[in-house]
Amino acid sequence: MSGFRATVVVNEPTDCPIADASATTEEPITTVTRSQASTGGTVVEEFGVAAGPSAETVSERAGTDLTAVQTSEHEDVYRFERDAGAECACEIIEQTGTPIASVRAQHGSLLLSFRTLELESVAEIVGDLRADFDGVLVEDLTQDHDESTDPVIVDRELLTTRQREIVETAHECGYFEYPKGANATDVAEELDIARSTFTEHLAAAQTKLMNAILEK
Repeated sequence: MSGFRATVVVNEPTDCPIADASATTEEPITTVTRSQASTGGTVVEEFGVAAGPSAETVSERAGTDLTAVQTSEHEDVYRFERDAGAECACEIIEQTGTPIASVRAQHGSLLLSFRTLELESVAEIVGDLRADFDGVLVEDLTQDHDESTDPVIVDRELLTTRQREIVETAHECGYFEYPKGANATDVAEELDIARSTFTEHLAAAQTKLMNAILEK
């Protein structure tokens, strides 16, 4: 049996304190924990940021009240509460019955990793996220192969010349790497286009490639 592991990027999600707080530090936020919703529908979350920015700076950027629960020479850990289901990208994925393997944040964006048995499930999750957020992109998609798995060949001609240019430039700039070598704004500037134009073209290209892989 084989499965898939995907990492989906949600660029600048609204009302996400963790993504907002990640804009205060050059280092990505990789330590994120969440409680289950309580009877009152409240979720408690904690995240760690590299020591440096003041608590006031992080709180202001996060747009919510943060409680510093641990400080050290290398990392500060903050806690906050929010209402369950409040346009949370993590919960949108979990509502499909798919556990999230890791939550990271960098430069104001969320990077959510999860595993599925079917490739169609990845496409469905991306579709659910795009219904609520702009700038949702598949950053990484890998498969554990077994002997019965056939390789998938994708025709590059599916993409327009402009789409190929955008994907290639993003790759050359390190947009798909982790940690990122460039963010969406950097790649857009390299292409001399608006950031929104870049994300729209990239999303369209990824949709075409996903449809080809799924043979839709």
